[in-house]
Amino acid sequence: MFSALIVMAAVAIVLGSVLGFAAIKFRTEGNPLVDKIDAILPQTQCGQCSFPGCKPYATAIASGEAEINRCPPGGEEGIQKLADLLGVDFKPFGDDTAAPKSKSLAIIDEDTCIGCTLCIQACPVDAISGAAKQMHTVISAECTGCELCVAPCPVDCISMLEIEEKITNWKWKFPSFALTPMQQ
Repeated sequence: MFSALIVMAAVAIVLGSVLGFAAIKFRTEGNPLVDKIDAILPQTQCGQCSFPGCKPYATAIASGEAEINRCPPGGEEGIQKLADLLGVDFKPFGDDTAAPKSKSLAIIDEDTCIGCTLCIQACPVDAISGAAKQMHTVISAECTGCELCVAPCPVDCISMLEIEEKITNWKWKFPSFALTPMQQ
C-alpha cells in the first residue's frame, strides 16, 4: 500500500513537472496593441460597434478588420486617441456607423415593473438592481446609457432620459493631441 502511494506521488511529480515546463515553454502573451486599444475604449460593453464588447472590437481594430470610428460612446475624442495610437488619419463617424448620442440614463417605472429580471440580464455593466418578481431600479452612477435593457423589457417600463449638460457633468471637448504629456 505504501509503495503504491510512492509510485502515485512520483507520477504526479513527473506529470506536474512536465506541465510546468510546457506552460513556461509554450507560453503565449496577448497582443499588447489590443490592450492599448482596449484601454482607450470606454468599456461600456454596449455593442453599438457591432461587436459584443470593447475587447472584441479592440481585437478587430488591431487586426485591421474594423475601422476606428465605430464606437459612439467613445465619441470623436476616442476616434482621435485611436488614430494617434495607430498612426492613422482621423476618420469621423460615417454613414455606416452610428453617430454618438447625447448622454442618457435608463429609468425604470417602478409601478409598472413586474420583476422579470430580463433587463438585469441584458445590462452589460450591472447597473440595474433588483430580484425576481420584485421591483428593479437603475444605479444611475453605473448606467452608461447603452439602451440594451430597453428592448428585452416585456412591459415597456424602461425609458431613456437624456441627461442635459451641466457644470457637474460637463467635460472638455478638444483633441487629445492638444494636451501636453503632463496634462494627460
